[in-house]
Amino acid sequence: MDGEEVEFEKLIQLQEVDNLLRQVSTELADIPKLIEQVENKIKADSDQVLKAKEKLTHNQKKRRDLEAEVKDLKSMVAKFKHQLNDVKTNKEYTSLLKEIQEAQAKIDALEENIIKELLVADEIEEEIRTATVKQKNQEENLKQEIAALNQHQKELEGKKSLLLRQREELTKSIPRSQLQLYLDIARKRGGVALSPVVGEFCSMCQMRIRPQMLNEIRDHSKIHLCESCGRILYFEPSSEESSKEAEESSR
Repeated sequence: MDGEEVEFEKLIQLQEVDNLLRQVSTELADIPKLIEQVENKIKADSDQVLKAKEKLTHNQKKRRDLEAEVKDLKSMVAKFKHQLNDVKTNKEYTSLLKEIQEAQAKIDALEENIIKELLVADEIEEEIRTATVKQKNQEENLKQEIAALNQHQKELEGKKSLLLRQREELTKSIPRSQLQLYLDIARKRGGVALSPVVGEFCSMCQMRIRPQMLNEIRDHSKIHLCESCGRILYFEPSSEESSKEAEESSR
């Protein structure tokens, strides 16, 4: 890198673009998960309505079974009552009466269960109505949420494309050796190859920088790496101006 001008400004811009690209890429990676979470909420509301309807179907079948049993027992009672006219002994008559009483007791119990199931059906139907209203209201909001996420995804994809173009232009204008150094450090340091100097310290690892190196970093004449984290050190324009003002005021 000897003899070539150090493109600090462009390296800093490249770092800023890469930072933004990481942020955008992370957001883009999260969107499918967020959409899936919303879709799961829609499915959960739909499942709640479906389960309530299944409960009602089960309730209706149970009532039909009870009603069929009542019908059979009533037919049996009618048959026994008809037979009363044909019995010839008191014992047969008493036995038939007992059968009729037992069958009628079963009928009464079954009819009581049918009434209970009807009350349960009313509760289930109310549950279905409530769940359906909730599903309808929620689904509209959740679909809007998905639409917003899809729109945000498109915006992020556009932003990413723009950043990639900016990055391509920047990398073309940075000397190959400096660019390679930047890329090597970024790969080893989680994508962050540069570290601004704050006061006398590397802002990334808080390592104190030697005075002579500080002056050379301020001159922008050559690249200096932090002796601790290995990142490219530089002064941000705002911090340089503050430093100069402080020096002038101290004179």
